[in-house]
Amino acid sequence: MSQAVNSNDDYCSFTLPSDLSQGGLPSEADICKDLESSSAAVKRGALKAAIMAMLGGEALPRVLMQVIRFCINTEDHQLKKLMMLYWEVVPKYQPSDAGSKEKPKLLPEMILVCNALMNDLNHPNEYVRGSMLRFLCKVKDFEILGPLMASVKQCLEHRHSYVRKNAALAIFHCFRLFGTKLIPDGAELMERFILAETDICARRNAFLMLFNEAEGIAIEFISQNVDDIMKFGEGFALLVLELTRKVCRREPAQKSRFVRVLFQMLSSDSASVSYEACWTLVSLSSAPTAVRAAAATYSSLLSSQADNNVKLIILERLEELKKKHSKVLQEVLMDILKAIASPNPDICKKVIDISMPLVNSRNVEEVVTVLKRELLKSQDSDLEKSSAFRDMLVQALHSCSSRFPDVAEGVVTTLMDFIGGDGALNVVIFVRAIVEQYPELRDGVLQTLQNSVSDVTKSEVMCITMWILGEYCVEAESIQSAFDDVMSELGEPPFIVVEENKDEKKEEKEPTTTTKNVVLADGTYATQTVYSEPTKKDMEEKMSGLRKLVVEGDIFLCSILASTLTKFCLRMNKKKSMVVKSLLTLCGFAQVASLKGSSQKSAAVDSHERISLCCRMLLDDKTSDMLKETWTEKGKVTFSQLLGVMKEKKERESKSEEEGVVSQADDLIHIRQLKSGTAGGGDIDLDDGSDLLRATGAQGGGSGLDGLKHTYQLTGFSDSVYSEASLVVNDYDIKLELLLINRTPDALSINVELSTIGDLKIVERPQMRVVGPLDQVTLSASIKVSSTETGRIFGTIVYEKASGEKGYINLNDLHLDIMDYIKPATCSDEVFRSFWAEFEWENKVAVSTTITDIHQFLDHIVEKTNMKCLTPVQRDDGNKSLFLAANLYARSVFGEDALVNVSVEQKGDGQLTGYIRIRSKTQGIALSLGDRITKVQRKVEEVVKEESGEGGGGGEGEGAGSGQ
Repeated sequence: MSQAVNSNDDYCSFTLPSDLSQGGLPSEADICKDLESSSAAVKRGALKAAIMAMLGGEALPRVLMQVIRFCINTEDHQLKKLMMLYWEVVPKYQPSDAGSKEKPKLLPEMILVCNALMNDLNHPNEYVRGSMLRFLCKVKDFEILGPLMASVKQCLEHRHSYVRKNAALAIFHCFRLFGTKLIPDGAELMERFILAETDICARRNAFLMLFNEAEGIAIEFISQNVDDIMKFGEGFALLVLELTRKVCRREPAQKSRFVRVLFQMLSSDSASVSYEACWTLVSLSSAPTAVRAAAATYSSLLSSQADNNVKLIILERLEELKKKHSKVLQEVLMDILKAIASPNPDICKKVIDISMPLVNSRNVEEVVTVLKRELLKSQDSDLEKSSAFRDMLVQALHSCSSRFPDVAEGVVTTLMDFIGGDGALNVVIFVRAIVEQYPELRDGVLQTLQNSVSDVTKSEVMCITMWILGEYCVEAESIQSAFDDVMSELGEPPFIVVEENKDEKKEEKEPTTTTKNVVLADGTYATQTVYSEPTKKDMEEKMSGLRKLVVEGDIFLCSILASTLTKFCLRMNKKKSMVVKSLLTLCGFAQVASLKGSSQKSAAVDSHERISLCCRMLLDDKTSDMLKETWTEKGKVTFSQLLGVMKEKKERESKSEEEGVVSQADDLIHIRQLKSGTAGGGDIDLDDGSDLLRATGAQGGGSGLDGLKHTYQLTGFSDSVYSEASLVVNDYDIKLELLLINRTPDALSINVELSTIGDLKIVERPQMRVVGPLDQVTLSASIKVSSTETGRIFGTIVYEKASGEKGYINLNDLHLDIMDYIKPATCSDEVFRSFWAEFEWENKVAVSTTITDIHQFLDHIVEKTNMKCLTPVQRDDGNKSLFLAANLYARSVFGEDALVNVSVEQKGDGQLTGYIRIRSKTQGIALSLGDRITKVQRKVEEVVKEESGEGGGGGEGEGAGSGQ
């Protein structure tokens, strides 16, 4: 980006590609000589060199007359374009004496330039006329524009619409700069023009001037042409909406004049007009009719637009409407749910989040029907979103059935078909809750669950299934049926396959015979017999899912099965045949626990003890009488309490979200009616305050102290140029403001060269500036961020004195703080566990802190890492625990997940020991969070030492990043 400064300190900026050789720009004499050439190509090269030299600060006074003599009457369009750029950057005024207060005088040569501009304005070619009119929109000199206004007005009546629309823009530009001084009849001229104009773009440009400079005429035009507004084009309609917001916020009594127009624009063929009309209508009126019309339009746009980003924006608007007008949105709930068919999982999640709170007794059946239909579609494993989407649908159905018992039975029947596939864990957890909450559905669900045992292939799903059968099969008939089904799936013990020694003679297994008809080469038929021996793979495929899991050594499942069989026997009063079969099976489980548990010693010992206790209960009447009630009844009671706690937690979280602090008690109250309309306050929307804060990165209220936290010293105090940087982080963008102070008695030409390491890209570099003696200047740079990987900004200050002496100063590196991108988030325990198993990068940090309270340490980690604790922690119980294990979760603004597990133990001397494990999908988050935790632990140690009077810094913390 090149810049030039004229005598009025006005900047004109444009890009100009250079095809010159690396030898540098030609001299002024060479440029003048080339301009005399008869070749248009040579003239273009010379003129381009002159422009670039002027942008670099050269005056080139001789070139102006050469351009007027040899280029001003050219018919070459490219050369004419370059001449417009030249007229923009060329000095137009005579240099004034230092200290003189007289206004600079226009150069005499500019009279010839004005004559050439007027010739182009009257040119028979409409392209030349239109280009010159566009060029006049950049001119800010009254002496140049004054003689041209008659020709500009004539262009308003040109036959070609390209000329007319650019003429309207030129008049708007001139009227905005000089008002009635230059164009006394500007507003009336545009009013007559817009009434007679038929071109959409020209009419829009004319209305743009009335909108900004003659608001009363613009409002009157809208009132007289209400029925024809939609015929004037998309750009015109957007201007009408902007005018509506501006006027109605300044004068609320004017709303009635625009309501009819707004309702017409809701049905516009243009999606942008409909969208803008929706939120304009809602921002101006909270009447149910207006909100209902806006919601219907939003839902229509949601179904008609194919762009996923557009759908997400519309869903955000619907979410804002839901906060204040949830009853109105219930009427269009089914239209919103149509977007759930989108292949994008983010859109599906957003739709479900918006829709679930809107479900009521009147629409719950229709909502459940849609969710079940989508759940059946998700069985297609080719879909990229199938697994995660299925989990969301299961949770949504669970929410509907929990709130509305009438649909629970149909939901359970549908979900039971998925108990053997992906997402089965969520399904069986849902079934477990339904069985406890709705006793009237219990018999049918248990029977369906028994029939589905053979379809279960995952261990965790089988464990929950066996627990449900053991807890809720209480009738003799259901117990016997469940017992027979479980034993049939398990088969006869033992469950250990003993491998034969190589030296021993293996018994020959009988081969299997397969007979089939084949066609020979001569076309005749023959019978072919194939002999094959059974393989280990064939034998495993014939096993049921339950027996296969036990044979593979699932020790925990064995203990669950032992507990289930014991409950069956206790409820049947130790029926002899049932007890005998159970004991034989338990012995087989004990053998699995003793032989297969070498790699899981603690789990094997625990499971072995549980199986032994089950055997004692089946053999010893005294033990069984003592533990029967606890074994058969307390499980349901505890699970019921757990469901109650989870329900209270969910209600508490939803209530806290709804009743969150919107503003502080001492915040300023903005009263729109008391704002001055001329001060610009009338043009600001009610939500513009928060929008401006987000745009500038000051999301937290933005005190001066917060800004100082992101200010860094780049050079030393003894350097010729002192510099410090201020970082303003706004999600994907970083604005870097550089303060440069010239500490020398000479004027310096300063250029700051910046570079980055990591996923950072410099979008806009600081411009070279001349800083006076002991003066200062502020430069800015824009940097784009693409991920939370470790990033660094470094560079050099290059300065040059008037004598030609150059100097270089290396800047201190700027490290980006990952906490600017990490935001607290929430996820379910199942999602956390799946992420924990999926993510590859782990960083393990040892706990090294002077904090002696476990809960205080957890609060410290949560605060400093900007994460959310997912594990409910009991703080006010009577027995103080010496152990703590908690899961923390956060998401970056780029959608990256960060998982932290804190495991802490308090020793006898009060010191805390343990580890903090960090997992993420990328290495950058794992390492950066580990460094952050190590840093805050060291800081705590230093603070404690300072308070206690001890000297020295903190020791090195442990932290290692490992990639699997």
